[in-house]
Amino acid sequence: MDIHHLCKAPLDLDAVAAFLDSLHHEGRVVACRSLTGQEQARLFEAAEGYRKTTVEDIVPASVAPLVPVPHWGKNSLPAFTVFQKVFCRPDDTAARDAGELWGYNEFGLKAFTGPGYYVAYNLPDGEVLVDYTRIPGGRAPGWPRVIPNSRRLGRFIYYGTQDTLRGVSEHVTIGRAARDGEWMPNWFVLVRQDPA
Repeated sequence: MDIHHLCKAPLDLDAVAAFLDSLHHEGRVVACRSLTGQEQARLFEAAEGYRKTTVEDIVPASVAPLVPVPHWGKNSLPAFTVFQKVFCRPDDTAARDAGELWGYNEFGLKAFTGPGYYVAYNLPDGEVLVDYTRIPGGRAPGWPRVIPNSRRLGRFIYYGTQDTLRGVSEHVTIGRAARDGEWMPNWFVLVRQDPA
């Protein structure tokens, strides 16, 4: 049994979640980064309403402010598909009380695109929104300088974009990008790496 067999239609999310939960972090990353765009799209649709997801699933409550929590990702684009979304809990009390997370994208071309900073927060229907239309009020030590997503090549990737995350298993979420309220044909899977 492998992730591709489990992601065939009809998709059994309980079986997918149990399989992913049975793996160590490295195994989850390998399995999730092997998913095709079609499998990611199928997983996103199936995950609607499956597992309530909050910012505490993205950065556990036990993690101190400004401690980075990387999520290893793979998107459905034809190139430059491997990346990380790195999140942290803010050190700003108002932002933390509002239930926000801060984050950026780590991948090989960020010198050209910019780091793609965002603010993440809960949606009322048990999903998390990664909102590139908002820029964090701070950053974790060692993170790149915060620049607007309208600069560099980021204006074609991040500017005006919002990603919806749905829960699949304890460490895995599936996402889809939207721009100006319209779904885009771009999906991605994330695997949370717990702090050591």
